[in-house]
Amino acid sequence: MISKLRVKLIFAAMISLLVVLTTIMGVVIGFNYYKIISDADKTLLILAENDGFFPKDNIMQYNDFKVPKNQAIPPEMPFETRYFFCFLDTNNNILAVNTGKIAAINSQTAIQYTQNVLKSNKTNGFLGNYRYLIYKSDYKNIVLFLDCSRNIDSFKTLRLSSIMVSITGFLLVLILLILLSNRIVKPFSENYEKQKRFITDAGHELKTPLTIINADTEILSMDLGENEWITDIQTQTKRLSELANDLILLSRMQEDDINFIDFPISDIVEETIQGFKTVAKTQEKTIDIDIQPMLSLYGDESSIRKLVSILLDNAIKYTDLNGKIVCNLKKHKNQILLSVYNTTDNITKEQTKYLFDRFYRTDKSRNSQTGGYGLGLSIAKEVVNKHKGKITANTDDGKSLLITVTFPV
Repeated sequence: MISKLRVKLIFAAMISLLVVLTTIMGVVIGFNYYKIISDADKTLLILAENDGFFPKDNIMQYNDFKVPKNQAIPPEMPFETRYFFCFLDTNNNILAVNTGKIAAINSQTAIQYTQNVLKSNKTNGFLGNYRYLIYKSDYKNIVLFLDCSRNIDSFKTLRLSSIMVSITGFLLVLILLILLSNRIVKPFSENYEKQKRFITDAGHELKTPLTIINADTEILSMDLGENEWITDIQTQTKRLSELANDLILLSRMQEDDINFIDFPISDIVEETIQGFKTVAKTQEKTIDIDIQPMLSLYGDESSIRKLVSILLDNAIKYTDLNGKIVCNLKKHKNQILLSVYNTTDNITKEQTKYLFDRFYRTDKSRNSQTGGYGLGLSIAKEVVNKHKGKITANTDDGKSLLITVTFPV
């Protein structure tokens, strides 16, 4: 249980860290990409408004609403910017090409780029490392291409660095959590061990006086004959003995390793059910079985017997008068499914969530007539967990209960 707690702690912490790192990295990368596009579009718009050139006085004088008026251009921008453009007529025929501001592109390549952009039916976007803009006005059409390779390379470097730093930080935190998780869960582990030791010791300490009380009451009954007080003492002593045994069994199930072997689970389930049919019949309840023969399970035979006994005992206790119990065992794909269904007076879906909690009983008055202390299904859950299985409880109509156990084959 402590190891599972460590795993859950590490998993929750790492998922939280992953979400935070992904969010931060996404915001940083997204902002930088947006900045590249925004700056490129502003530069292209300046060039478009000035017929493919930067204004000589470095002052933008145009009325386009996207760019502020009278915004000064950095003095080095005209010399650093690499771009080319093509003039078009109204039918998108190329009239002139200018590649004077870029060495990597010749006129033929510029024409090819322009034709590809015109086929895309987009007014702006990326074509390789070039950001393009198709600018149309009443008296001119121009297609401009801005070389963004340096900005894109910087962006890729930033993205790669961010990913590498995030992965490194993620792995470092994971290593630290693995190393420190023992110290984090140590207080809980100590309390849990003390609790288990207390339950085991208390159970053993209770067994001795209970055995003595039971022996003394038997002697008294032999001397005094039948007596309702003696009978009541014997009944309550028996219940306390069962409680002590269940507590010890639950504690051992959580800490002891089980010796697994292959055994015929079909035969084990059928044999166990036969022992309950007489009990059910005396209480005017019926048990129907549907067991697939020749099924084997790799596990602990005695624990599985205990599991089936707990499920059937629980079903008989809480099945209504003239009610029905159905036990199924079958193989489905790579799993063995064991289910116990029983009708009952009343149960809610909310109650099924807590059936496997210790000392939980649907009868809030804790009427002793049904027997038990609410530990049976807790023990059943521990048995299933030891076999790497899953146990669930469900009700569809509030008048029946279906407990399903799934074992991996």
